[in-house]
Amino acid sequence: MNLPVRTEGLTKRYGDLTAVRDLNLTVRAGEVYGFLGPNGAGKTTTLRMLLGLVRPTAGTVRLLGRPPGAGRLAAVGALIEGPAFYPYLSGRENLRVLARYAGAAADRVPLVLDLVDLADRARHRYASYSLGMKQRLGVAAALLKDPRLLILDEPTNGLDPAGTADMRRLIRRLGAAGCTVLLSSHLLGEVEQVCDRIGVVSSGRLIAEGSVADLRGTAGLRVLAEPLDGAAERARALVGAERVRVVDGGLELAVEPDRAAWLNTELVRAGVAVRELRPRKRDLEQVFFELIGKETADVR
Repeated sequence: MNLPVRTEGLTKRYGDLTAVRDLNLTVRAGEVYGFLGPNGAGKTTTLRMLLGLVRPTAGTVRLLGRPPGAGRLAAVGALIEGPAFYPYLSGRENLRVLARYAGAAADRVPLVLDLVDLADRARHRYASYSLGMKQRLGVAAALLKDPRLLILDEPTNGLDPAGTADMRRLIRRLGAAGCTVLLSSHLLGEVEQVCDRIGVVSSGRLIAEGSVADLRGTAGLRVLAEPLDGAAERARALVGAERVRVVDGGLELAVEPDRAAWLNTELVRAGVAVRELRPRKRDLEQVFFELIGKETADVR
């Protein structure tokens, strides 16, 4: 199977600095894949190696089953570190110039302008565009060749909330239309809202990969019961004091969700009135900082 993106042992060193180390990355066809990590984690360097803009020190890269290089990126669109256009030309004119240069069909220009919601501003000069519009025009340029794979590097950088929301909607539409999207970001909310799977990178290494639900896992059970003191005492006796915390007027138990029915029965038998008992999910932010913290400790 030809995966849209596959790397094996991908490494990039600059003298004594290792920006990317032994990276094994897979992106499946038709998914929006979030490449998540703090600034300086090696995300942009990785994307540049994927596109053949930077030569790896070691390892291999395959895009759509082939190595990157001249003449092999016809099915790949990319927006790396922000777009650059002629400020005195309109959005439409800029795209026409790029279409001629890239060998894309001229009739793709109105299609991509409509796709990124810029059709009504297409005749206006690029210099008059807001930052969000400039970013969307950059995505439109990346879509001129009707790519099977779209690579976006921090597409919401510097955008206001409205521009960020517009970009998220656009990425979701592209994914729903069957385009494979590799989205690099350091923004947790961004990847959580639009991505099917996530790879977390730190210090150039892939330290976790999976769906948002997989990465979150289940932290335990949340219990609301009365009397709270009695519930806490009984819960400590049942599962161990170290697994029970009193938080915001309820209990948080570090136990598996499949023990919920048993726990409920035991609390009721002890005369505790259970009002709510549900699985407690970790949010992505908590997972992210746990992963990054563990990686930092391991490196030390």
